[in-house]
Amino acid sequence: MSAPAHDIRRYPGARLVTAVFFLWLYLPIAVVIWFSFNENRLVSVWTGFSTQWYAAALQNKALMDALRVSLTVAVIATIGATAIALMAAMVLSRAPSKRIYKLSEAVVNLPLMLPEIVVAVAVLILFSQLGIANGMVKLTLAHTAFCTPFAFLPIRARLQGMSRDFEEAAQDLYATPLTAFRRVTLPMIAPGVFAGAMLAFVMSMDDFITSNMLNSGGSTTLPVYIFSLIKRGTTPELNAISTLMILVSLAIATIALAMSARAMRRDL
Repeated sequence: MSAPAHDIRRYPGARLVTAVFFLWLYLPIAVVIWFSFNENRLVSVWTGFSTQWYAAALQNKALMDALRVSLTVAVIATIGATAIALMAAMVLSRAPSKRIYKLSEAVVNLPLMLPEIVVAVAVLILFSQLGIANGMVKLTLAHTAFCTPFAFLPIRARLQGMSRDFEEAAQDLYATPLTAFRRVTLPMIAPGVFAGAMLAFVMSMDDFITSNMLNSGGSTTLPVYIFSLIKRGTTPELNAISTLMILVSLAIATIALAMSARAMRRDL
C-alpha cells in the first residue's frame, strides 16, 4: 500500500506565507493601476475617479515617439533573435557530440549569465570602434544580440521534447530536408518558437540599461523616457503608461500560455 501524497496546503502557515508572498508581489502593481485613475495630479491624494491621464498619455507626442521607437526596435530584434535562435537550436539538437552541444549551448546562453551593464558597455565600445553612429541601428543590433538567448531557451526545450521519428518518416516519404522542416518540424515546434519570440519581444520592450547606454537623439525608448519622467516626479500619467504596459505584457503572456497549453494537450 503506497503512502499518501503530501499536501503542502495542510502544512502549518502555508496559506499565510502564500498570501503574504502574492501580496508582496502584486500589491505595488495594484497600487499603480489604482492611482492611474486618480483625478488629482498628486499621486498620493485620491480625489476621484478619472481616465483623463490615459488620454493625456496617448496625446503626449514625446511618449508616442518613444513608444514608436520601442516597438520598431522590439519587432526587428524579435524577428532577428528568433531566426538566429531557431537556427542555433536546430543545429545544436543535431550535434554529433554531447561535448560540442554543451559548449555551444553555454556560448549561446553566456549573455544570460553576464551582468547587463557589462554587456551594454562592451556593445557601446564595439559600436564606437566600428564607427556606428545611428541610434536605431545600434539599438536594433544590441537588442537582437541580448534577446537571442531568451528566444533560444523555449525553442530548444521544444526541440528536445520532439521525437526525430517524424522527420525521419517525412524523409522516408521522399521529402527534402527543407520540406520536412517546413511541413513537419516547424508546425510541431511552433508553440516554442512563438513563446521564444514573445519572450524576446517583452525583454526588448522592457530593457533599460542597454537602451540608456546607447540612447541618442531620436532613438529614445519607452523605458528610458519613463525614467526621465520619474526624475521629475511621479504623476498619474506615468501610472497610466505603466498600466498600459502591464496590460500588454499580460496579453502577451496569456497568448503564450494558451498556445503552450494547447500544444501540451495535442501531444497527449
